[in-house]
Amino acid sequence: MGIACDFLLQNRAVFELTHEIYNKYPDAPAVGTFAFATPALVLRDLKNIEEVMTGDFNTFNDRGFNINPKVDRLADNVLLMNGIRWKLTRQKMTPLFTSSKLRNMYYIMDKSGKDFVEYLRTEPKEQAFDILTTFCSAAIGASVFGIHTQSIMDSPFLKMARKALEPSPTLTLRFTLNDMFPKLLEIFKLKIFGDFEEFFIGAIKNVLRVREQQATRTHDFADLCMGLQQKGTMRDPETGYEMEPTDELMAAQAFFFFIAGVEPSATAMFFALFEMAKHPDIQSRVHEEIDQVFDECDGKLTFEAVTNMKYLDMVLDESMRMHPAIGNLLRRCMRDGAVLPVGNIKVDKGTLIHLPIYAIHHDPRHYPEPEKFIPERFSQENKKNINNYAFLPFGEGHRICIGMRFARLQVKTGLVHALRHFTVETRDAGTNIKFGKLPAQMRPTNIDLQFVLRASS
Repeated sequence: MGIACDFLLQNRAVFELTHEIYNKYPDAPAVGTFAFATPALVLRDLKNIEEVMTGDFNTFNDRGFNINPKVDRLADNVLLMNGIRWKLTRQKMTPLFTSSKLRNMYYIMDKSGKDFVEYLRTEPKEQAFDILTTFCSAAIGASVFGIHTQSIMDSPFLKMARKALEPSPTLTLRFTLNDMFPKLLEIFKLKIFGDFEEFFIGAIKNVLRVREQQATRTHDFADLCMGLQQKGTMRDPETGYEMEPTDELMAAQAFFFFIAGVEPSATAMFFALFEMAKHPDIQSRVHEEIDQVFDECDGKLTFEAVTNMKYLDMVLDESMRMHPAIGNLLRRCMRDGAVLPVGNIKVDKGTLIHLPIYAIHHDPRHYPEPEKFIPERFSQENKKNINNYAFLPFGEGHRICIGMRFARLQVKTGLVHALRHFTVETRDAGTNIKFGKLPAQMRPTNIDLQFVLRASS
């Protein structure tokens, strides 16, 4: 019955299932399996993975989700879209995440980091992962959507962002049906994110209507949406395909930015802090770098100062290698006659392709002693020797995460402000980590952190 059936019946995340298959056949370039009646492949060879993600992108650009944009309105976003609809929407959304835009909005990100410190000083009773989702939700709401309250830590979308991808029987069933019986979603008009449509589309409509009355530009997501709507129909010059930039389409992109910018970023922060808690010597080096940067900036962080923190980059990269926020990616073959080069593997139209990120990151062929936390793997000198397709925390190729630079800046800003004032500790250093039952992401369920105020704060 394959991966989809195992995901439905077992209490394991999809990445754990593909990791098991990956390790079971160490000499195979790919492993055949099923999603009920649909053939599937788990790829192991990096050249085949490159072929899927970049080389024959037109054949393998489909995310493997069956979305009806007229029915499942919030799922009509750049993460789940396919084909020309995806291409056109991504082109229009990309300007939001240029370096100049990130630099201009950094003052908002910096304020969210300061508010995060004050929030930590209140000694919140939540678990550390929930604390970090609070920060990420607030930061993305303020930076991308211009949603401000007296404290940036008060985000009207936090509850929704947490619940949207929370492990649940309903979420499991919806994603499993997509793999096993894709036509059922269309026939019965089932929605992956239907529970959030009324609230989120209504909220974004309100944001856009308020912005239309404002004279000043803020150059954030809401401004981008208004600019697209003022220009009218979006058109692809090569194919002539047209789309209307409706409020609903803009809300779907906003929804994606929230769910992609909250939990994955919180996961990256959590595991970086968790590994530093397990390795106090590494945490001390990070503290030294942060203190030095604050001294050089006279206590006022800049975009350049944060982006140029080399040792923190190494720690973050190694943490994302060991604990990628997304443990498994999915693609679908869109034509007959496709061939993967290593093994001369013929792939039929409709075949699901699993890209097992977690398994690749833990393969000793790519990373000697993969279970050891070694930030020096990602020094300027050493990371030149790492194959791009062996390090996939943000994906790779044409569908690489559109908000990658924003997410990295968000995560580093939160870490820098928190570690300027706190040390992190854990009682779970030797714990066998358990994860929520989720189709793509890795949410830890049985480990926690403590924030301890530094003596100098």
